[in-house]
Formats: sequence, structure tokens, C-alpha cells
Amino acid sequence: MPLVAVVVAALAIGFEQLVQWKYGPMGIIAFVALTVGIKARNTMIGGIGAVILVMLFAQSG
Repeated sequence: MPLVAVVVAALAIGFEQLVQWKYGPMGIIAFVALTVGIKARNTMIGGIGAVILVMLFAQSG
């Protein structure tokens, strides 16, 4: 179990660094909003974060 938690944490940190590197501060704000929304079970905040991330992904493509 601890190994799985470490692997998941490493993947989350790696994804966060990728978003920050590629999409800058707005990507981090969107990722944090999505994460907070999921953890707090707040669909409004999570949805806002998800929409911002999708807009950033679509813009770069």
C-alpha cells in the first residue's frame, strides 16, 4: 500500500510540473482549482478548473 501511494504522489507531482512548465501560472491555477474541487466535492470549483484546463489544452493544440 505505501508503494502505491508513493507512485501516485510521484505521478501527481510530475503532472503538476508538466502543466506548470507548459501552461504557466494559469495552468497551475486551473490544476489547483480542479484538485480542490475534487477533494472538497465541490462541483463548481472542480468544473471551473476543468474548463480552464480544457481551454488551455485546446489553445495549444
